[in-house]
Amino acid sequence: MGERTPGEPGLRTSLFPLTGPLRFLLLSSFLIPLGSFMVLPFMSVFLHERLGMGLGTVGVVLAVASLVQFSGGIVGGALADRIGLRRTMLWALVVRSAGFTGLLLALRWPPLAVGALVLTCCGAALYLPANKAYLVYGVDDERRPAFLSAGNAALNAGMAVGPLIAGPFVLSSPGWLFAAVTTLFLAVTAGHARLPQTHGTHAAESTETARPGLLAGVALLPFAANALAFYLYFHFQHFLAVYAVERASSGFYSLVLLLCFTLVIVVQPLASGLIRRMPYALALAVGFTGLAAGLAVLAAGTRTALLAGGALITLGDIVLFLKNDLEALLRSPRSDAVVFGQQRLAAGLGACASGVLGGQVYSLGERAGHTGWFWLLTAAQCLLLPPLLLTLRRRTARRPVPDGDHEGALTRDDTDGRIPGR
Repeated sequence: MGERTPGEPGLRTSLFPLTGPLRFLLLSSFLIPLGSFMVLPFMSVFLHERLGMGLGTVGVVLAVASLVQFSGGIVGGALADRIGLRRTMLWALVVRSAGFTGLLLALRWPPLAVGALVLTCCGAALYLPANKAYLVYGVDDERRPAFLSAGNAALNAGMAVGPLIAGPFVLSSPGWLFAAVTTLFLAVTAGHARLPQTHGTHAAESTETARPGLLAGVALLPFAANALAFYLYFHFQHFLAVYAVERASSGFYSLVLLLCFTLVIVVQPLASGLIRRMPYALALAVGFTGLAAGLAVLAAGTRTALLAGGALITLGDIVLFLKNDLEALLRSPRSDAVVFGQQRLAAGLGACASGVLGGQVYSLGERAGHTGWFWLLTAAQCLLLPPLLLTLRRRTARRPVPDGDHEGALTRDDTDGRIPGR
């Protein structure tokens, strides 16, 4: 399984030579999260300490913002299907630039901060499905994992570097920080205006027939698997900070995050071909087992356990998140942008459920003085919940249907004939 099949392109062959637009898009995939993560990870501190909001209010604001940023991707995918990939990315960046401008103005009028934050999340929701679809536009199925993983690596690199740059300034000089981020987004927006337009036929064809609903053609199994993966992963994302800072320090927590980002940057591009060839059932088993192992290790609460647990969880999500996207692309008859939007909706639902349910469970463990049990309970869910997906797998096994009926998953023959970049 780990060997590359004869004639299959390696990572370097799959990616290079890159055209100018793709080089710019990968650079943007680094710069956009770089600018965003110079601000967004510190919003709870900024809203509470700088603008004086209560922590309860801050929690509600951040929960709404996260739900918008993830689940709004389904609207972004549908918009890209209607007006095109480049125009959607441009509008998304305009919206996001306006959001960061609003944060700058909020230093003078604090109530504006909430609307500005939600606006930045709306821009993110619109941008990512179109960005991913543009990145793989016209790329054959064998090379798609390399392009998607390269984009993910660039995104995680920006997410890792942004907080390191902005940490010293977010409270002492937020005005300069927000101004710098706004300028960065305006420059990236101007660059996107020079990208060539894609020449797909799907949008043109769809004007002649009734437009399908946002969830029409959804690949049910990858959608459900993505929601479950994000639900379980975001227990780690939401609650590690409280757990780690209490047992180590905020600096050590940053080190754990840096390790996780680095693993995604290095491992996912190298493993993308292996993940593509891996049978879907095996990929789900490997990914959820990695999450379970990492979450169980976190229960020990030592510094070594925090690092090892974070690494195992990250390796599990590397497999799950990429394989779910690839399977959704194969199984759905919809355009790439719509598929990525549907997968973002699944991610948003999972992340939201994690915050609501996980928060209650963590609070109970905290009151009882045994927060380590929170991680063991989540690890148990990683082993008990995924088998339920097997029922979906049986239900979505492709049965012969008349032409034009696209319900359920597609067969291998169907997906092999799918137009790349459609």
